[in-house]
Amino acid sequence: MKKYENRLRDLRQDKDMTQAEVAEKFFMQPTQYRRYENGDSDLPLELAKKFALYYDVSIDYLAKLKDIRK
Repeated sequence: MKKYENRLRDLRQDKDMTQAEVAEKFFMQPTQYRRYENGDSDLPLELAKKFALYYDVSIDYLAKLKDIRK
């Protein structure tokens, strides 16, 4: 699941949050979140589910399988 990186960044910016703020919200180090957002690390499915719920989007949208958020 490497296609989510731009979507994560866009969704985070839509909420006017920094990478550090999102990392704190999800109980992870900012460097790990940065790796997910940049596509340097694979995003685990369970974490993808949490991001999708938090940002109120589908996992398909997050993974760029669909362009519709829901």
